[in-house]
Amino acid sequence: MKVSIIGGGGLVGSSAAYALQTGGKVSHVCLIDANADAAKGHAYELLNASALTSDVRVTAGTMDEIATTDVVVITAGLRRKPDESRLDLINRNVDLFLSLLGDVTKAGLKKSAYLVVVSNPVDVLTYLAVQRAGLPWQRVLGLGTQLDTARFRGTLGQMLGVPPSQINALILGEHGDSMVPIWSSAAVNGLPMAQWPGYTPALGAKAFEDTKTAGATLIKLKGGSSMAVGHSIREVVEAIADDTRRVLPVSTLQQGLYGLRDVCLSVPTIVGCGGCRQQIHLTLTQKEQQGLEQSARVLREIIDQVEARIGKVRAEASTTSAASAGPRGNAVPAGLQRPIPRAAWGK
Repeated sequence: MKVSIIGGGGLVGSSAAYALQTGGKVSHVCLIDANADAAKGHAYELLNASALTSDVRVTAGTMDEIATTDVVVITAGLRRKPDESRLDLINRNVDLFLSLLGDVTKAGLKKSAYLVVVSNPVDVLTYLAVQRAGLPWQRVLGLGTQLDTARFRGTLGQMLGVPPSQINALILGEHGDSMVPIWSSAAVNGLPMAQWPGYTPALGAKAFEDTKTAGATLIKLKGGSSMAVGHSIREVVEAIADDTRRVLPVSTLQQGLYGLRDVCLSVPTIVGCGGCRQQIHLTLTQKEQQGLEQSARVLREIIDQVEARIGKVRAEASTTSAASAGPRGNAVPAGLQRPIPRAAWGK
């Protein structure tokens, strides 16, 4: 499987390439960036490391590579200027993203390809991609709260003295201020977290607050997040490549599950061949359900503001396309009942 990373010359894109190289599950990673020298430099350094990691080919290229790409990952984005409003930053990133998405489709994006959106605001951009990329909605995934969930598990593990890999806890909703911790299903290796020695509601509240502010903390300490987001991207791409059907909190188009519609946000999602194979409905507490609904309202408001400037993106044709491309809610897409072996992927 070939993965092309748009923004591969940057901190997040290059970290994703390194994570994919160490994972060894894909055959080729191509780095594409407006700064061609940076992309070439990262590709060259990863070549230097290849004898010590895996046989994944890492190269630098241009948009011409998209026509032969199986998974397109978009990490390119703009940082906030001093005194810039949140909406102004959103508008600049929307403009950049739509420009890149236009270049991707013009380059010959395959109908069988996948699009993984990482750039922020990720849920809003994922929604725009669903409408404009020309792919079935199941094949457009935003990184969503995948990174937030990893941060949450790591923080809880550290606080409780437990390996983070044994922490089962989800963050759902928006990748942003309205994200929702799902305490009702939180566990330590299957044991209810609320009953775990040392756990208290105050500890949980501190862990969630640290999770929400992790991005700002990393910007202050080292300029931004890179390694954790790289591994978060790897987990999504590898779930597609190996059809592992892992349950991941990625951002996908909502069409009725949890009473949410016409936004992209994170719910528990089975990810494998075909992309979003199923969106899972959990029994949530009233507070958790209200939190998801608030996330949807926040995101819908931002989308409305964006559409007021660029025009409606949910035209009648795109609505029909999204509906005909697959099922709504938590149904399994037709034709995806059986796994496709990795050997079937083009190299």
